[in-house]
Amino acid sequence: MSTRSYRHMTAEERETLSLGLAHGHSLRTMARVLGRAPSTLSRESARNATRGRPYRACTAHTLASVRARQPRRPRKLVDPWLWQYVQTALAEGCSPEQIAGRLRREYPDDMGRHLSTETIYAALYVLPRGALRSELLAALRQARKARRPRARGTDRRGQIPNMTPIDERPAEVATRTVPGHWEGDLIKGARNGSAVGTLVERTTRLVILARMEGTDARSARQGFTKKLRHVPTLLRKTLTYDRGKEMAEHEQLAQRLAIQIFFADPYSPWQRGSNENTNGLLRQYLPKGTDLSGYTQRELNAIAHRLNTRPRKCLDFATPLEVYAQLRPHSPVALGT
Repeated sequence: MSTRSYRHMTAEERETLSLGLAHGHSLRTMARVLGRAPSTLSRESARNATRGRPYRACTAHTLASVRARQPRRPRKLVDPWLWQYVQTALAEGCSPEQIAGRLRREYPDDMGRHLSTETIYAALYVLPRGALRSELLAALRQARKARRPRARGTDRRGQIPNMTPIDERPAEVATRTVPGHWEGDLIKGARNGSAVGTLVERTTRLVILARMEGTDARSARQGFTKKLRHVPTLLRKTLTYDRGKEMAEHEQLAQRLAIQIFFADPYSPWQRGSNENTNGLLRQYLPKGTDLSGYTQRELNAIAHRLNTRPRKCLDFATPLEVYAQLRPHSPVALGT
């Protein structure tokens, strides 16, 4: 099969296809004859044939020519109101996907105010070079100057005594229907010399950040204890962690907080997917290579609040705080203290 980039079919190719189909050959056979992908011929026969009639080259070429002359629909981001909405949301830390989802949630019946994620990305990356383009691309989560796949990170491992494996975790945790089940981790600073503790509640995706005095087990126990003790007992059932050595004092932590602690399998970050995703979001505010010990707890609370008031696709573009308020409508939001 040809490895050339895609090109439109010529009149001669359409004639060959028409004759081949008329003689009973399959699309896959004609694809080999023409050096085309079978999907290309399938799309051609579906788009450029009159319904209920066999494919004919002359008809196909006419339909394709008419379609080519039709003006393309203008992108919605030429609308000043939508463009301003996107710029404001980007400045507040929202991703294009979150912006698109929030628009559908806020204006469910107004199709003129709906955008796709791809439309937003395309509008940003086709901007001419200049201050506006640089500013908007810098607001994106990964702040890349060109679009490319996001690389996966690495996971730390360690040996911890008396671990309870994730296989023994209650089945209700996996369903995410019962609140009170948390995932935890540390994100490290420059040369692994500082750290911030991250906690994510699996049902609401609420985020808690804990300032750490160091990166050792004692610092982790003290930091997580200080933050989780403010969480009501009913919302403090389990904690799932990876096998990092900083959790060596997990038994003391579990006893102090009356919480069950489970450990994910080695090299299985998807078992703590909410926390892994949150750590990626946090790098927008806590960049790699910086000294995290310089952040105060008040500053970390402010960062957590930004994430907790950001619409999430997994919550149907509600915010974690909105979902939490629905779960506990008469209780104060104490998780960010």
